[in-house]
Amino acid sequence: MGILIKPILTEKQTAISEKFPNRYAFRVVPSANKVDIKNAVEQIYNVKVDKVNTMNYLGKNKSRFTKAGVTKGRTVAYKKAIITLKEGEVIDFFSNI
Repeated sequence: MGILIKPILTEKQTAISEKFPNRYAFRVVPSANKVDIKNAVEQIYNVKVDKVNTMNYLGKNKSRFTKAGVTKGRTVAYKKAIITLKEGEVIDFFSNI
């Protein structure tokens, strides 16, 4: 299993990437550290990484009302990494579509 799970391509992340064109976000394995993430991005995308910021998101408590009563659950916890590339480097996620 790899370090990177998937790139984050939400509306909020797209706005951040437009403001800072060398920043990209990835959902990563929770046990990965910054050095592992940096090496994985450099190996997969053939770019030079300048900086890696990570953040852990806890799952949220959710409940809903059904015929059987109130069902309670929790969303999945995950880790997110913000990658800052060196000047002039870009990652094109849509090149092979």
